[in-house]
Amino acid sequence: MRELVIATKNEKKLHELKRYLKEVNARVISLKDIKQAPRIIEDGETFKENAIKKALTVSKFTKGLVLADDSGLVVKALGSKPGVKSSRFASPRKSDRENNRKVLKLLENIPSHKRQAKFVCAAAIADKGRIIKVIEKSCSGRIAFETKGSYGFGYDPLFLIPKYKKTFGALGLKVKDKMSHRSKALKKAREFLKKYL
Repeated sequence: MRELVIATKNEKKLHELKRYLKEVNARVISLKDIKQAPRIIEDGETFKENAIKKALTVSKFTKGLVLADDSGLVVKALGSKPGVKSSRFASPRKSDRENNRKVLKLLENIPSHKRQAKFVCAAAIADKGRIIKVIEKSCSGRIAFETKGSYGFGYDPLFLIPKYKKTFGALGLKVKDKMSHRSKALKKAREFLKKYL
């Protein structure tokens, strides 16, 4: 059985990715399982650039199969911010609470119909130091006026799905797994990997 490295140290993200990759015939590990794993500076201008950089860097280091994703929130009224800086929007410390607070503050006087947003996920798969697949998917919604719910992570408690009148944080995993940006991208990645392996 081949090893598939998920290029992240984020436990919440890893847990979510592993859930989507259950059917893949590979032993899934993360950067935390690799001694002296390379440090990757996410300096790309797009989610796709960052995902590719992460997948290539780790695949060259391990000489194996790697899946990397880069995802984030794009808010129309904020000129597409936080974008690729989503996890570090409020500070370099990567605090979900501070990031959500900053988005709410910036949208303080913006009415509901102008709070359009989307989550974007780019996933890149590399093997033996070369990219073999890149997938990009998104999910549209709005920014709520306050955080609601305790499911998920990141901006989930702020990301409102108008159809359900609830945030990802309040909807729970069952609904989120059917429609989120990451689930769409990872389902495609899963199908690719099942055939590839």
